[in-house]
Amino acid sequence: MTTTQFAATLGFAFVVTWIAFGFGSAVLCLVGAAVFYAAALVLRGDIDLADVQRRLGGRGGRVRRPSTQRGGGA
Repeated sequence: MTTTQFAATLGFAFVVTWIAFGFGSAVLCLVGAAVFYAAALVLRGDIDLADVQRRLGGRGGRVRRPSTQRGGGA
């Protein structure tokens, strides 16, 4: 199946779900499908979670300022 055929099938399924169950249910089906697709990629080894964590929570870009203590005199 080509990417175009897959997109057409997904679009058709989305519209059928939308008509049958409503827009919210159709979007929920897409979100569920995306979650399971991502889980399959992780299980297959196509996504390295350590790399994703490093990109999202790593030290890039943000500069942390030292915290200052308030109160506590001499």
